[in-house]
Amino acid sequence: MPILIYKPVHTNLKSFPVVICLHSTGGSKEDESIRSLLYQLTKIGIIGVAIDARYHGERIAGGANKSEQYVEAVTKAWKNTDGKSHEHPFFYDTVYDLWRLTDYLITRPDVQANRIGMMGISMGGIETWMAASVDKRIKVAVPVIAAQSFKWVLENDSWQGRARTIWKAHEQAAKDLGDTTVTKENVRLLWNKLLPGITDKFDCPSMIRLFAPRPLLLLSNEKDMNCPLGGAQVAFEAATNAYKSKNALNRLKIHVTPNEPHRFLPEHLQMTIAWFKKWL
Repeated sequence: MPILIYKPVHTNLKSFPVVICLHSTGGSKEDESIRSLLYQLTKIGIIGVAIDARYHGERIAGGANKSEQYVEAVTKAWKNTDGKSHEHPFFYDTVYDLWRLTDYLITRPDVQANRIGMMGISMGGIETWMAASVDKRIKVAVPVIAAQSFKWVLENDSWQGRARTIWKAHEQAAKDLGDTTVTKENVRLLWNKLLPGITDKFDCPSMIRLFAPRPLLLLSNEKDMNCPLGGAQVAFEAATNAYKSKNALNRLKIHVTPNEPHRFLPEHLQMTIAWFKKWL
């Protein structure tokens, strides 16, 4: 698992807090947005760490070609009938990698093991709420353009944006199921095989509540078609109720940028850095 690490310089400190930063679909740890985050973290005395998700960046032989190999891996997982060798490249396998990355980080003498944060953009944001919600070693989290509900988008015919991130895999699933087009039902079948439980106990509204009372910043955009606002609001409500029950509403912040589509904004960078500076 290739790792990129930025450390603070011009300091006599021997150990630091650390934030894991995760890229979006088709990206890599070398993305400008990720490198900017890592650098800005060092400016406030935090180590920034980034990895390539499965089938991205250096984890592709010869280098990544946007998301081509990722979609091929998802398609292969859909077609696989051998339960003993079943991959889950659509989020879950990288979530496992994040837990193992955390195992590694806490062994480093330059890392303060009780001060680990995690953030991610889009796909990386989804992997953040999946991994950090159940791993209490992650003390602060910031999922960016990632709060949503897989169940809600299916029930409200708003699945298209999420499905298009791996569209060729959905087209193949539709063909294999004897359908002429991608439909809500064959999308549901593909998701349920690749992401067991994603429309139930592992959906964002269910998982996000587990993060309470640790500091959590949810950044979304009003016109996001990949993470439609209606589904995001279901997750917001679940998080709000969980933090309220633990008298920790001051540790939860939800921000929706008006009239913006699915993209990472300069204000997201600023708010993310400020959140880690305050809470980590």
